[in-house]
Amino acid sequence: MIGTLISVILLLIVCGVILWAVQQLLPMVPMPEPFAKIVNVLIVVLVVIIVVYIIAGLLGAVTPLHRL
Repeated sequence: MIGTLISVILLLIVCGVILWAVQQLLPMVPMPEPFAKIVNVLIVVLVVIIVVYIIAGLLGAVTPLHRL
């Protein structure tokens, strides 16, 4: 149980750092406004899906987290 909690915390930290880095680097790429918003929304949706997968794994709805 402790190992699972540690892996969940580490996965959430990695997701947060990746989200932060992408949001910091995205304005440096010159894109028209609609495409920049679309890319930002897709990144946030991807991170939310990963977090939901982590929570579902913790609840046992998908494969256990220690098998990732």
